[in-house]
Amino acid sequence: MGYPNQTKPTLNHPETETIETVQRCTGAFALMDSLKRHGVEHIFGYPGGAILPIYDELHRSEARGDVKHILVRHEQAAAHAADGYARATGKVGVCFATSGPGATNLVTGLATAHMDSIPMVAITGQVARPAIGTDAFQETDIFGITLPIVKHSYVVRQASDMARIVAEAFHIANTGRPGPVLIDIPKDVGFEECDYVPVPPGQVNIPGFRPTQKGNIRALSQAIKLIETSERPLLYVGGGAITSGAHEEIKQLAEHFQIPVTTTLMGLGAFDENHPLSVSMLGMHGTAYANYAVSECDLLIAVGARFDDRVTGKLDEFASHAKVIHIDIDPAEVGKNRAPDAAVVGDVRTCLQQMLDRVVELQIPQNLDRTKSWLKRINRWREVYPLVVPRYEDSISPQEVILEVGQQAPYAYYTTDVGQHQMWAAQFIQYGPRRWISSSGLGTMGYGLPAAMGVKTAVGEEQVICISGDASFQMNLQELGTLAQYGINVKTVLINNGWQGMVRQWQQTFFQERYSASNMQVGMPDFVKLCEAYGIKGMVVRDRAELATAITEMLNYDGPVLLDAQVKKDENCYPMVAPGKSNAQMLGLPDIKQLDQAVEVIYCSNCRAKNPVTNKFCPDCGTKL
Repeated sequence: MGYPNQTKPTLNHPETETIETVQRCTGAFALMDSLKRHGVEHIFGYPGGAILPIYDELHRSEARGDVKHILVRHEQAAAHAADGYARATGKVGVCFATSGPGATNLVTGLATAHMDSIPMVAITGQVARPAIGTDAFQETDIFGITLPIVKHSYVVRQASDMARIVAEAFHIANTGRPGPVLIDIPKDVGFEECDYVPVPPGQVNIPGFRPTQKGNIRALSQAIKLIETSERPLLYVGGGAITSGAHEEIKQLAEHFQIPVTTTLMGLGAFDENHPLSVSMLGMHGTAYANYAVSECDLLIAVGARFDDRVTGKLDEFASHAKVIHIDIDPAEVGKNRAPDAAVVGDVRTCLQQMLDRVVELQIPQNLDRTKSWLKRINRWREVYPLVVPRYEDSISPQEVILEVGQQAPYAYYTTDVGQHQMWAAQFIQYGPRRWISSSGLGTMGYGLPAAMGVKTAVGEEQVICISGDASFQMNLQELGTLAQYGINVKTVLINNGWQGMVRQWQQTFFQERYSASNMQVGMPDFVKLCEAYGIKGMVVRDRAELATAITEMLNYDGPVLLDAQVKKDENCYPMVAPGKSNAQMLGLPDIKQLDQAVEVIYCSNCRAKNPVTNKFCPDCGTKL
């Protein structure tokens, strides 16, 4: 009974001016048709008993070409793939799982999306309504379990509610501050027949989910006055700028007032790091010049950022000399960790455009002199404390691998797992908006490969590269099977040092070199043979002389590839702000006397592209360095 029988016209579509009809159909059909109407083209999931009515209808939807389902090898990967899909596109990602262990396997993915404000709808099967609460086979209260890690959640009690619930879920997931929404569907609701009336996208009215878009004029005017009188301003840009697509407005504001720009891990790509005003990422493993800048600024303009502990270090010493402007769509974030002097609640892009319009209206001229000495000071920090790429005689440094990948594929989409490789990728590769996909708030190992599957599914022919570590990769390596089944052309670069790298670094630095349970070398698989077992290409590189050629071969290969880059085992990721320290108290800053023993990253005087000092000419614009 999955196919509908049309009866009588009842509902008008205001946006299309077509007549909708009531359809007699099952709850499963109502779900799949609603997903189609909300623009869903790909679903990542894994079937099981309680969700079989939905998968039966999914089979028909795929046959009609309405949707494509990607069968993952573990439900956690379904959530991460939907998450990656959403980050790359800004659309709502969708995943399916069955009841009990299928649903609980989504929990880490939901928490990851929740922490990073990613729009996602997770649909779980549930035991039939009469069995709920009886400890039935594969029953869990996934609604209750996930309450703290979703933006909203539903249990569908009757099939006739399906269209409304799906419409509300998509609206909530992608309105205001985005987040994941759970829809739990009892098995018998999937079979149940109902009078189905489609609810068009956007045609819902939910009290409490109508966030303010425009900023308060008085607050915006106050913010502009603070900027006008500041001599050492700093734009501190977070993931909210990516979500709202505010990169052009940030650029205009920064250039008009000559304000340097630093980004969080979530904010990478919101501002061109080759721009002269960029000071790159700040925080625990941010650049020295960004951390010194935030410590010395007199005005901090927080744009879609939440003053996370990995950014602020010791909170009471974070930008302690500065007044604060905080622009965010979520009023709960404004003042949560730092009381602002000007609080602007609204969509980041809209509020910044309001500020720019106000600048034009008030005829505020560009003042190149006000921040001139401030920018000169920052550039001096940049010269004295550059990011460096070590070179060793007997091994490849991880930074060398990541820098080479970034130089050969500067316009790719990048996903990462979590750890040292993630921080090096953040330091040495430049990204455009939505081309940096990484678990930032939750720090989820095992995220990178399934997220890359979601990104590649979304972006088609664009290059997608996953940078992973040997420990993180083993948490979801079974997804090589998904790559093989669907020919998902993801390139994975494995930074293989035989350790849980960041754990080892902390144990070395703070636990007197007691390396408890962080050594991964015993039992490490042969990754090339593992790839062969799954029928995909595996490569290994151990020698610097082979590195560039191996990366070129990987990028040019028509199909998924894993490159096992066996790097120096005890390399540490610096700079590093130790827990409880201020951002100005960094470990591992380069010894200026020893810089000639490393590959220094310098900036082209013409296009500001990053280059190692070994380059004679900038590969981007040809300028002599």
